[in-house]
Amino acid sequence: MNLEHYSWIFQKAIPNHICDEIVAYAKTKIKQKAITGDFKSNENLNKPELKKLHKTRNSDVIWLDDFWIYKEIYPFVQNANKNANWNFDIHKCEKAQFTIYEENQHYDWHWDCWKHPYNVPNSPDNGLIRKISVTVSLSDLSEYEGGDFLFDFRDSSPMKKKRIFSYRDLLTKGSILVFPSFLWHKVKPVIKGKRYSLVVWYLGKPFK
Repeated sequence: MNLEHYSWIFQKAIPNHICDEIVAYAKTKIKQKAITGDFKSNENLNKPELKKLHKTRNSDVIWLDDFWIYKEIYPFVQNANKNANWNFDIHKCEKAQFTIYEENQHYDWHWDCWKHPYNVPNSPDNGLIRKISVTVSLSDLSEYEGGDFLFDFRDSSPMKKKRIFSYRDLLTKGSILVFPSFLWHKVKPVIKGKRYSLVVWYLGKPFK
C-alpha cells in the first residue's frame, strides 16, 4: 500500500497533568508480563519460553478500558486519519495497553497486525483487523535514556536498504504518534530510568 504519510504526530497533545493521572491510575492495577502472538498466555512460562520471549519482547503491561482515557486520544486519531490521507474505515478500538519499559527492556521489530481478522464469535472484534496504531508518550525524555522508538519504512524489494528513522526526540511527554498498524517498528532497550507509554489499536473491516 502506497502512503503519502507514514505517520502523524502531535507533540505535547495531552497535558502533563493528564499524563500523570494515567500513570498514577495504571499503577493501581496489576501488571502482567507482555507477550507476543507466539504465546497464548503470559502465565507459567518456563525458562526456554521466557528466553525466547525476551529475545523479542521484554516489558510489563497493564490493560486499561476507561472512557476518560479514550476521549483524550480519539480526536487526534480522527485528525491523523484524515490529514494523512489514509481515510481508513475504523469501527472501534481495543483496550488500551499501558506499557512499562525498565532498564534493559525492549520490543524488537514487529508490526501490530495479525495474519487474519479476529475470529471471536459473539465479540464486537470478530472479523476486524488492526488498522491504526497509536502510542502516547507518558514520560519526559529526561526520565529515561535509550528506549528509542524506531520505524522501518522497508520496501518490498530486497535490493533496497531498510529506511530506519528514530522518533525518540519527537516523543516528548504527552505526544501522540499515529500510524498504520502494518508498519514495522521497535522500541530499543532502555538504558536508564523508566519509559511509560500508552498504546491503543483501532479496528476496522479488512482492506479490500
